[in-house]
Amino acid sequence: MHRGYSVPAVVTGKPLAVGGSLGRKEATGRGVMMTTLEALKHMNTPIEGTRVVVQGFGKVGAPAAYLIEERGAKVIAVSDAGGGVYNPRDLNCRDLLAHVRTRNTVADYQEAEPISNADLLKLKCDVLMPCALENQITAANASQACATIIAEGANGPITPEAEEILLDKGVLIIPDIVCNAGGVTVSYFEWVQDLQSFFWGEDEINERLRQIMVRSFHHVLRVAHEKDVDLRTAAQILALQRVTEAMLIRGIYP
Repeated sequence: MHRGYSVPAVVTGKPLAVGGSLGRKEATGRGVMMTTLEALKHMNTPIEGTRVVVQGFGKVGAPAAYLIEERGAKVIAVSDAGGGVYNPRDLNCRDLLAHVRTRNTVADYQEAEPISNADLLKLKCDVLMPCALENQITAANASQACATIIAEGANGPITPEAEEILLDKGVLIIPDIVCNAGGVTVSYFEWVQDLQSFFWGEDEINERLRQIMVRSFHHVLRVAHEKDVDLRTAAQILALQRVTEAMLIRGIYP
């Protein structure tokens, strides 16, 4: 309105017809999957047969689940606001997604048995992806978590007190500011495309996203090793270093 003509780059997450980006819908879950794959490589754990549990089967959890399943993992349990389902052999996440589209919940899925959200967080698995609400893993239940890797698809799903317990147990936590950054990264791509009026194909977007997510994970991992800290602390150190460097270079301007 101020300019007198359309400036679509000021808002991201738009429909494709008005300058949105391909790949945005799955971007956050895809980033969760990508950083999880890198964590598994770091721990010398093959993706084939890796047992994954996903809390939250919405815009983040659903893509994270079916995308990592397509890479060879076994998603054994999923929950949402309506309930949870468990199949130790493997859930078919694409089929489960079709069930959710008709029932609006994973509950009552015929190819699995019901499980409570509390029990889901206690399941023995290789990867736990909390992709629902914040403060789901607390000091009260952290000691019962049996995952080797926790990939924070949600914002703040682990309380600080719970994180201390998990780290003492040797759990590798991929912090939210790294793990779920795929969405904002593709929003940045959308901004760039709108500014240029030049739009990329979905394969190109997914590959650009992969490069950034993998690079970011390993930058944080390197700092964690150099400073002998956990990944969340390393991510914060790296962020502050970058801001400080930019401020020193820019000086008093602007």
